[in-house]
Amino acid sequence: MRQRNRGRVALAAAAAMCAAAALPGQAFAAGELAAYTFDPGAKEIDGAEASTDASALTPGSVYKSSIKPGEKLYYRLNLDAKTNAYVSAVAVPRGGGRVAYGDGITVSIRDSTDLQCSSENARFESAEFARPITTYAYRIMDKGSSLCQEAGTYNVLIERESKETSAPDEWDLELRYESEPQLKAAGSMPTHAPEDWPSASPVPPTATPQKRSGGSSYFDATGLETGEWQEKGGIKPGQTLFYRVPVDWGQQIFATADLSNNNASDEFIGNALVLSLDNPAHGHVDSAMPLSYSGKPASVSLDPLPPVAYENRYDSNSSVNAMRFAGWYYLSVTLSPQVAKSYGDKAIPLTLKVKVEGKAGDSPYTGDAGIFSVTQDDKDMARKGQKSSQAARSDTMKAVGVAGIGAGSVLVLGLGVWTLLARRRAATTAPAGPPAEGQPYGGPPQAW
Repeated sequence: MRQRNRGRVALAAAAAMCAAAALPGQAFAAGELAAYTFDPGAKEIDGAEASTDASALTPGSVYKSSIKPGEKLYYRLNLDAKTNAYVSAVAVPRGGGRVAYGDGITVSIRDSTDLQCSSENARFESAEFARPITTYAYRIMDKGSSLCQEAGTYNVLIERESKETSAPDEWDLELRYESEPQLKAAGSMPTHAPEDWPSASPVPPTATPQKRSGGSSYFDATGLETGEWQEKGGIKPGQTLFYRVPVDWGQQIFATADLSNNNASDEFIGNALVLSLDNPAHGHVDSAMPLSYSGKPASVSLDPLPPVAYENRYDSNSSVNAMRFAGWYYLSVTLSPQVAKSYGDKAIPLTLKVKVEGKAGDSPYTGDAGIFSVTQDDKDMARKGQKSSQAARSDTMKAVGVAGIGAGSVLVLGLGVWTLLARRRAATTAPAGPPAEGQPYGGPPQAW
C-alpha cells in the first residue's frame, strides 16, 4: 500500500511537470507570424447540423470547434431559471485567407421552440483582411420578460456568412460558456442605462513609453495598466497583437494606437489598422477604424465609453451595452497584410496609450465573481505586464511544488515507518541473552 501511494504521488508530480512543460502554447516556424494561440484547456467539440444532435457546453469551460462557409451549427445549454448565461465565439480564419465586407459569424441563444433569447454578430466590415473576430449571445433573467426565463434545454446557434469571392477554408472557433454571478440584491439594482457620462478623452499619459510584447490571442494577452506602451518588436503586416487591461466597476477605459512612420513609400492605404476592444466575456465592445496610412505617423482612438456598470446592459447601443461587468478588457491591434505590398514585411513601431479613469466601486455580485471582477492579483499582473498564460504556468508550478513536497513527505514518512516496524520485528525475533557486539538490539533489520 505504501509503495502504491508513493507511486501515485510521484505520478502526480510527473504529470504536473509535464503539464508545465506543455503550457507555453502553439509553436511556429522561425520568421513566421505567431498563429492564434488557443487556450490549452480547450476541449475539442463538433457543432451539429441538427439541434437534436447538439453536444452540451459546460459553464466555465472553453472549447475548440470549426465552421465552414454557410454552415449553421448547434451546441446545447442546460440552463436553470435563475442564472445569466453567456456564450462567446472567436472566429479565426485559417491561413489568412481572403475575406469580404459582410463576412463573419452570428451567435444566438434560442429556447426549445426556437425563440431567440439574444443574437449578436461579428463582421470584418471595411477592414477586409483576416483576423480573429469575436461576439457573444446571452440568456438574461428578467422579471419583466416571459421570454427565455424557464429552466430547460437551450440551443446555441453559430452561423457563418462568406461571400463567393472569399476563401472557402474552414474557420476555427474558440467557444466559451460563462455564468454570471448572482446579485447581492437584485430588487435594488437600476433597470435603466445611464443617459450620460464623462465623454471627453483624458489627456494621454506623457511618461516615457515602456516596452511590452503583445500576445497572439485572448489566452496569452499581455497585461497593461494606465500608461504609454511601446510594442517591443513592432507590429508586422497581417499580425494581430492582444493586450488586456483590468477595468473595475465605475471605471472608464480609453485607448489609442499610434503607428510610426515608414519611409519605404508614401502609398495610401485606406484600411491599414484596426484597434478593437472586447469585454471579459469576450463580447465585442467597439472598434476604432479605419486608420489610413501613407508612411507618415498615424493615430486612431476608441470612442469614449461609459464607466463599467451593471445597468449598462439595458442600453440599446451595443458598445454601451457591452460595458456591463468588471474584469479584464481585451485590446487587439491588427495591421493589414496589404501594408507589406508597399512598405515591406518589416515590423512598424506601434505605441498604445491606455488610460483607466475613475474610482473602483463595489461589486454588485455575491461571493466570488470570478472573471467578472478585478483582484489585486489582476492589478499586479497588469503592472508587471504578465500574460494569463504566465499565470497558468505559475499555478502549474505551484502544483508541481505541492506534489513534490507531498512525494517527499510520503517518502520520509515511509522510511520512518519502515524503521519502526523493522525494530519491532527484530525485538520479537531476537534470541535471549545480550545483544551481539556492535549491533543494535536484535541485529540489523530483516529484509522485507
